[in-house]
Amino acid sequence: MSEPSPTPGVRFPPPLIFLLGLGAGLALEHLLFPWELVSPPVLPVLRGLAAAFALAAAWLLLSALGGFRRKGNDPRPWREDTAFVEDGIYRHTRNPMYLGMALAYVAITLACNSLWPLLTLGPVLFVIRHYVIGREEAYLTQRFGQTYTDYCRRVGRWF
Repeated sequence: MSEPSPTPGVRFPPPLIFLLGLGAGLALEHLLFPWELVSPPVLPVLRGLAAAFALAAAWLLLSALGGFRRKGNDPRPWREDTAFVEDGIYRHTRNPMYLGMALAYVAITLACNSLWPLLTLGPVLFVIRHYVIGREEAYLTQRFGQTYTDYCRRVGRWF
């Protein structure tokens, strides 16, 4: 029998994954051709929507970090979890930090009025789901057992 892993084994910081995807989308915007989401008369509506996404992202991220702080957990996914967080925002989503980062990404994309970064969001979410969340879920199942499995049945991955 193999020794249980002391950490989830996430090798690349998730915020950096989101930033690389966003950077790739913005680079495509400048290197290929601008691909706007809306025409100039609709920009105020788009910017208002961007602000709403940004506020939702900030709320999710701050709520999630507060939950980790209350339990004494380090939010960095390459560190060992000392406690299982299932209260607060975690009653509604198992991944509020990644959901918050995705909403922040969309907010920036809307504020830039560019379709390219939205197109690179799909690959970013694929990497987050399979190479970050997948490792975290396996680790949390190993670390917290039935408690975590029951939690997964009650609470959706994203919402």
